[in-house]
Amino acid sequence: MRFALRIAYDGTAFYGFQRQPDLRTVEGELLRVLTRLGIISDAEGSNFRGASRTDRGVSAFFNVIAFNAQERPDLVRMEVLNHHLRDVWVLGIAEVPGDFHPRFQARSKTYRYYLVDEGFDREKMEECARVFIGKHDFSAFARLEPGKEPTRVITGIRLMERTGYYIIEIEGESFLWEMARRMVNAIRFCGLGLMKPVEVEKRLKGQYAGKVPPAPPEGLVLWHMRYPDLEFQADERGLKKAKRDLFDRYSRALTRAALLGDILLRF
Repeated sequence: MRFALRIAYDGTAFYGFQRQPDLRTVEGELLRVLTRLGIISDAEGSNFRGASRTDRGVSAFFNVIAFNAQERPDLVRMEVLNHHLRDVWVLGIAEVPGDFHPRFQARSKTYRYYLVDEGFDREKMEECARVFIGKHDFSAFARLEPGKEPTRVITGIRLMERTGYYIIEIEGESFLWEMARRMVNAIRFCGLGLMKPVEVEKRLKGQYAGKVPPAPPEGLVLWHMRYPDLEFQADERGLKKAKRDLFDRYSRALTRAALLGDILLRF
């Protein structure tokens, strides 16, 4: 039996998604639990695959992995898996065909970046964001890997203004390494008057001397992935630990932010 898991994780607890020797990663944590429970024997034998190899510090609310349950398919349950996992939570499970690959069968990805308001000009940010929509060569906005085609399609960008911060939501068919974070920084620079939308347009046409640096990874979350023919099943008992863990992190972060905010007000 082959299963797909919808997973969420706190990226600040890991050295990225992809497993690396002697480093704690999201993939490593998942394999640790799946092998410990006897669900799989190893990554290769179970045809373990991930949808998105997020960078160190990047979180996810919707990433997907898939594997063949070689021994104990009865243990592929949210409540069981979430009991053993640390800093990763299973938010849904689906039984899938034997040839299912979570990366190749995803139709789109949506990222969200949380950006503290530095006094941005929202109109300029939105003007800059619109330049990115469509099919472009994103060489100036990515860390290119050998053999990777730099042309990508962005289907939508949305700015959401909240009290004290912005959310920049970017949807596309696929993304290059650091592409979302470099796009965010370009939009930020435009909002601060450090870059003009026409300069972004020129970079997309290959007219540039240097690349836009990436925004810090901690503000980025893989928010959604679209699978038209796949429905993940969740249950309240399986979500209980995830909700408790996330609320604990939220409480600690809010307390820390309030503390630092009061210190800033004293200057």
